[in-house]
Amino acid sequence: MYGKRPTPPVEPEVWLAALDDVRRPQLEALDARIRAVAPGMRRYVDHGFLSYGRYTYHYASGRSGEWMCIALASNKAYISLYAGPMGVEAYTDRLPKASLGRGCIRFKRIDDVDLDVIDDVIRDAAAFDGKAFEPQR
Repeated sequence: MYGKRPTPPVEPEVWLAALDDVRRPQLEALDARIRAVAPGMRRYVDHGFLSYGRYTYHYASGRSGEWMCIALASNKAYISLYAGPMGVEAYTDRLPKASLGRGCIRFKRIDDVDLDVIDDVIRDAAAFDGKAFEPQR
């Protein structure tokens, strides 16, 4: 996610339609779930990710910017759910078939994760929508 170049504007429906027949229904299901659990979040495509909401980050160094609260990506080997500024480590025990790392949950198939836990992640990440965040370094 970090270091990817900005992509030309694309509508979310176009982004989803461009996925292969295996990934498309899985990402469409996650998209529908995000919109149901956090209906007030703006949905858009940014940096090649299907994204939801925005938060502002401020570092002690003075650097600041904006980033998406939640994002979906279809990578070659897995699906990624990015959860903005929050740590996802607290969900490790509840998502045993997923690989969790710095704000990201990776899994091969949507059936590999407990969708009730994903709902909790969505709710927690959505709480940052429109807010400022100061990362700890």
